[in-house]
Amino acid sequence: MKKKFMDIAAKGALKGLRKNHGGPFGAVIIQNNNVISKAHNEVIKNNDPTAHAEILAIRKASKKLKRFDLSDCEIYSTCEPCPMCFAAIHWAKIRSLYYGCSKEDAANIGFDDKFIYEVIKETTNKKQVTKVQTHREECLKLFEEWENKKDKIQY
Repeated sequence: MKKKFMDIAAKGALKGLRKNHGGPFGAVIIQNNNVISKAHNEVIKNNDPTAHAEILAIRKASKKLKRFDLSDCEIYSTCEPCPMCFAAIHWAKIRSLYYGCSKEDAANIGFDDKFIYEVIKETTNKKQVTKVQTHREECLKLFEEWENKKDKIQY
């Protein structure tokens, strides 16, 4: 079954790259051996730097299943997910990730996330984004209201 699902992800990736939608990336979300959603990279098509295959597949699956918790699903991706997609997989609570190419393979064709990993690990002094904390007290009021909200849905 794993080959079948990876083939679906790869077919989507090929379609997207041939249409110049984005890079050679595809993803499929599976629940009980059924395809729930599939997507390919659409960064160029949508002028959206977050339109990675995994993100789009998660969005489609959540919409179809009408829930944000995908813990009973698995994801197949043509490549080891970038930090953003890996975080989204965690936020969706997906427990199994199957991937084809490695992050090193992706770096070899120009999709190098090494700098982002270094920033996350704080192992670089280089900065692309300047972080400035401001208006904390005002924003803490939002946190207080959330904390005291009786009908909140924790996620």
